[in-house]
Amino acid sequence: MATFLALAALMIAAALGFVLVPLLTHARSSSPVDDVERRLRALDAALESGVIDAQEYATKRAVLETPSSPRPSAAPARRSRAPLAALLGVALLLPAGALLLYRLVGTPEALDVANVAAPAPEHTAADMDQAIAGLAAKLKQNPDDAQGWALLGRAYQATNRSDDSREAFRQAHEHAPEDADIAVEYAQALALAAPDHLLQGESRELLEAVLKKDAKNQRALWLVGISDYQAGNYVSAIATWKILLPLLTPDSDVARSVRSEIAEAEARRDGRAPPEPGATPNTDASATDATDAGSSASTAGAAQGAASGTAPHLTVSVTLDPKLKDKLDANATLFVFARAASGPPMPLAIQRLKAAQLPVTVTLDDSMSMMPAMKLSKFPEVVVGARVSKSGNAMPQSGDLQTLSSPVASSRTEPMALTIDQVVP
Repeated sequence: MATFLALAALMIAAALGFVLVPLLTHARSSSPVDDVERRLRALDAALESGVIDAQEYATKRAVLETPSSPRPSAAPARRSRAPLAALLGVALLLPAGALLLYRLVGTPEALDVANVAAPAPEHTAADMDQAIAGLAAKLKQNPDDAQGWALLGRAYQATNRSDDSREAFRQAHEHAPEDADIAVEYAQALALAAPDHLLQGESRELLEAVLKKDAKNQRALWLVGISDYQAGNYVSAIATWKILLPLLTPDSDVARSVRSEIAEAEARRDGRAPPEPGATPNTDASATDATDAGSSASTAGAAQGAASGTAPHLTVSVTLDPKLKDKLDANATLFVFARAASGPPMPLAIQRLKAAQLPVTVTLDDSMSMMPAMKLSKFPEVVVGARVSKSGNAMPQSGDLQTLSSPVASSRTEPMALTIDQVVP
């Protein structure tokens, strides 16, 4: 702070120097005495050169030397006050103007070292919950605000509240049924809230309705392609994504991702290893049966992928803490999953079992991805978890039993051991 003020003072002094020095010089050169002497010298030179005669010289000199002459008496008052006023005005107004201008368009807070050194406070989960609660309260007063409901849906989605997100987007869609963006987001929210995360049924119908009105809706094309991919309709997925691809910026990350998914869908369609650098998707027989049971070529490709062992696969052993034995419902659903350590909350790979099967050992790999862009092989670090869900919903609910690991490399080859020892509040 002190350094800045010192530098500012020096800069203002330098600026004043450029302005005041000429004014001071002009003030000195324009004094009344100097002016009379200058005129007398000019008069003498005119006489010597013959420009004027002696009579004219005498008359003009007498006028200059007369004390009551209005020229020398009136000028001093005007010339002595004007430069002084100008000097005072510049000296006072220039620094004041600079400070005022800095206050208006500058960043005075930056002068505080604490403001520079201290990072901006991060939003906590409590802050987010408070903001969501505030938005929900406003929507109770104005329930027809479709955009407000959509914003609330996105907020719920960001905090892993898939069921609440689905309901918020339902409200948004009901109040703005012609809004294509809201319809697409509602379709996605329906899939995220479903236990299997499949884009089918109502979500698929919403997407198709959007494309009937706008065949070039990029997000709807992307999700319809994913829906076909999930169902094993690789030919349809490829065709849809090839409609989408020309609509994208050629060198963008999105375009590269779409090209990658097209290549993978073509590989799955042809029963060969996908042309992904550094990893070959593991398309085992169970995935093949679920998508294309009649394709022996796909089965052969799956076997090749499993045998290669190059794709990420996490071996996870899950047990139940004895202290939670009395809380376990043997008929409940057991989810073992991996999700990105930093990224979307959607599982990258998930196994659905019965709680009665505990303890159990499972393998998580790319074949268990619900969406082609969300796979183990595409995220370097993941969190592995296990959850016993009474509702059968993959998203956590109050009363569920669970455990989550710290972030681990998706390329990990050593088996992991998880113990379910927590109750979701």
